[in-house]
Amino acid sequence: MYNDYGMEQVCPGGSFQYIIRAGDTLFALSQRFNVSVQEIMNANPGIDPNNLQIGRIICIPGAGPMPSCPNGFLYTIRAGDTLFALGQRFNVSVQAIINANPGIDPNNLQVGRIICIPTMATPTPPCPNGFLYTIRAGDTLFTLSQRFNIDVQAIISANPGINPNNLQIGQVICIPTMVGPTPSCPNGFLYTIRAGDTLFTLGQRFNVSVQAIINANPGINPNNLQIGQVICIPT
Repeated sequence: MYNDYGMEQVCPGGSFQYIIRAGDTLFALSQRFNVSVQEIMNANPGIDPNNLQIGRIICIPGAGPMPSCPNGFLYTIRAGDTLFALGQRFNVSVQAIINANPGIDPNNLQVGRIICIPTMATPTPPCPNGFLYTIRAGDTLFTLSQRFNIDVQAIISANPGINPNNLQIGQVICIPTMVGPTPSCPNGFLYTIRAGDTLFTLGQRFNVSVQAIINANPGINPNNLQIGQVICIPT
């Protein structure tokens, strides 16, 4: 990025670039980014506090060095963030965040500062009859059961020791597939059910009627296809 003199704007370590917008003042910026007006002026020699130019690039001090984060992910502090709020959002304790960021001041988070959010993942479980899934923000066992068409108890049984009320972002769990025996398919080909499949969409895709698929798969429940289930598509 370039400043209003046509020169590339280089911010010193411990600061980040900001583009002046309509209505900005150094006081307003100091409040937003939790830094003093004088610190902003010191980081921008020659700046005129009374004549900020829209589009001008300035340096905002306060962003610390990039932390090491081997067991988590990096997060950039935003206005309004607190360690408590981040702990709630990412399902990790405040103390774990503090431990992952030596020297952090929980009462003085700097907007733009990059911190490490640790993930409290358990070891990868065995999953011979299913597939591995990495927990994301907002996941619950109920929503996963709905997404993958399997009951909550089956997920719990496939993951001994799992706490349904405390899923950790980044935690790897086993999603079991409730598949039956491989069907005979002498006059067609075998197909493995995927998320979103219905007999109607399979019929459209493979140019065969729904009834023909049902006839080729005795006992199939058209309203309860299981992800991972192997069925016969007749030709």
